[in-house]
Amino acid sequence: MLSEIRQRAIVKPGGVVEICSPELPPGATVEVIVLLESAQNPSEKSLTSFIGAARGNFATPEAVDQFIRHERDAWES
Repeated sequence: MLSEIRQRAIVKPGGVVEICSPELPPGATVEVIVLLESAQNPSEKSLTSFIGAARGNFATPEAVDQFIRHERDAWES
């Protein structure tokens, strides 16, 4: 049976990660998975933030429909 121990750890110099738990019996075989939390730079924008931001682009499908209807109305008059 598998059991899980979740801990947060700080990487020590040399890339060393230490996990201490009384649930870990000496000599036991364990699998260790390390997930690195990336520090996101707040000045970086996500790709979706650019949708509709450039001149001539539309932010929503409704905006496209409104533009097309306006253009069609202009042709008919």
